[in-house]
Amino acid sequence: MFLQQARGVRIAGASLLVLISSALACEKRDLRGTMKRSPDGKTYLVLDEDKNGACPLELDGHPWTAKKGVAVPVTPGVHEIECKGTTPGIGFMVRAGTTFHFDYWGP
Repeated sequence: MFLQQARGVRIAGASLLVLISSALACEKRDLRGTMKRSPDGKTYLVLDEDKNGACPLELDGHPWTAKKGVAVPVTPGVHEIECKGTTPGIGFMVRAGTTFHFDYWGP
């Protein structure tokens, strides 16, 4: 009986460790990309998927001129990205103090 209890404690401890590790992970997945804490506490957006330059991009109605993969400071909150002439705007949230890597244009 003592061995069964000790085994149960080990399983519960391992499960708790996995849960805590998941909660403390520094990267979170969103439908449109991933976000992680920025190194300086400021808020950034990185376009990891730019439709291979097939169209002019706009963020919140303004031309997006940064190169693919380059972090650009943005305000925290909801933003809309658009590939002019091919897709309607896509909304996504950038949380304060994070770097958001946009990588999914799909539905």
